[in-house]
Amino acid sequence: MSLNINGKPYALSLEPRVTLLDALREVLGLTGTKKGCDRGQCGACTVLVNGRRINSCLTLAIMHEGDAVTTVEGLAHGHDGVIDRAALHPMQAAFLEHDAFQCGYCTPGQICSAVAVLDEARRGMPSTVTRPAALGNDGPVALTEDEIRERMSGNLCRCGAYPNIVAAVRVVAAKSGNTV
Repeated sequence: MSLNINGKPYALSLEPRVTLLDALREVLGLTGTKKGCDRGQCGACTVLVNGRRINSCLTLAIMHEGDAVTTVEGLAHGHDGVIDRAALHPMQAAFLEHDAFQCGYCTPGQICSAVAVLDEARRGMPSTVTRPAALGNDGPVALTEDEIRERMSGNLCRCGAYPNIVAAVRVVAAKSGNTV
């Protein structure tokens, strides 16, 4: 089978039962994506598939043949070698700037999820806390603290870095013109 990971094609010979997470970590050596609960509850394995966030532990690699899979390594510009701060994705830079991690284990999944949050809000996708006035409006959903917290609720941080994670997402959202 072939997978497109971080813009690069990979030809792989995998058993049909191999998860996307295990293909990324064990076969391709892309260890940024973390194995946390292996049940889809913690979000440590979050990656982007065709721009949408998914828990890579809950999907088989073979199901993503032809899809564009982006891991935390693929968010940075020039991810083929050593990455300097100038090459970081704005969300990665904001996580560093706002100390939005402690042990760092959940950070790759948090960052991938946060990138997707910005896109979801930009496209007007509501969450369970979206104000009714914003529903029916084809424009972007404002990323308030409540919106960010709700949209990031599938990514757990055992260290409790949530205030700094929210701050990092708000900064990037503000730079893209999507906050209150």
